[in-house]
Amino acid sequence: MRALSIYYPYLALSLGLIGLPFAQAGDAGMKKWEKGKGWGWVWGPEDEVGSLNEMTEASKLAALNLAKIGKTYDLGVTYDRYSFKWPGHSPGEIMTFRTPEGVKRQGEFPPAETGTAWHSCALFMNDNVATQIDGLGHLVGGDDNHWYNGFKEADWGGDWGVRKCDATTIPSIIARGVLIDIAGYRGVAALPPHYGITVDDLQGALRKQGTKLAPGDVVLLRTGAIQYWEDPNDREKLTAHDTAGLLLEGAKWLVEDHGAMLIGSDTSGLEYGPAPADAEAFQNKRGSFVPVHNYLLIRQGVHIGELHFLEDLAADKVYEFAYICSTNKIRGTTAGFALRPMALR
Repeated sequence: MRALSIYYPYLALSLGLIGLPFAQAGDAGMKKWEKGKGWGWVWGPEDEVGSLNEMTEASKLAALNLAKIGKTYDLGVTYDRYSFKWPGHSPGEIMTFRTPEGVKRQGEFPPAETGTAWHSCALFMNDNVATQIDGLGHLVGGDDNHWYNGFKEADWGGDWGVRKCDATTIPSIIARGVLIDIAGYRGVAALPPHYGITVDDLQGALRKQGTKLAPGDVVLLRTGAIQYWEDPNDREKLTAHDTAGLLLEGAKWLVEDHGAMLIGSDTSGLEYGPAPADAEAFQNKRGSFVPVHNYLLIRQGVHIGELHFLEDLAADKVYEFAYICSTNKIRGTTAGFALRPMALR
């Protein structure tokens, strides 16, 4: 029976069974996830990858087999100097650094004398810009400022970026993606400001969609906030609706009960943001202003996806797909940023 379970994903793939019974195939291939506990620091003392270690050639192939018609959904948002940012992030600037006129006039590059020149740009921005995946070095906790797997600021921090769990350690992701349309389930265009997504919401939306979760999934939660991204006239709406998000109980349910390997949403922070009047009481109760980040990134080694554009998937009622994403390979950064992940149907 053990030998059969090892080859089940290949058998299922060859028989065309990957799809509806994906959960069974996923369960058969799990290496480190434990129901009721989740992932945790189980990959060894030097690990910098976390739950994404769970991907295998077989699991990637099974995920790609979910694509039946070849339709691609762009999950990235467009970024410029006017784009929305979470208050704790810095704005970004894109500046023309070399212009055709300047190159030709200043003659810094002899071949420009032929009449051919170019544009190039300088970027001034932090690593939490637009569609992103938080790396496991992004958040720290405790008096020793430790992050995932016990790496500490005193040992692995630096003036030129973190030296453990930076964004270059995030592998290329090919996995089964699942959309949980919470706004659709609640019958609203976008969840109200400061709305906390509960376990009941997750269960109800999945039931309505007829979708089942499996260990190793990339789970994306739709609040509807991202529909206000592009129009500057909607900035107040985006700022307000961006505060809706996942409660800690929901994060634990997705990880410990169902083995989510990455959890993302269409907001800048994934998790619930309390109203100002409730913020102090919330932080005192949870021990952090971002308890879901603490739990996922530090304790479980589960990456967080933010500002994913999910409107087209929801409009087409596409709840299961191949999720494909690769981050910028910039050493020391704490997030893969300005990404363009895709859902392949």
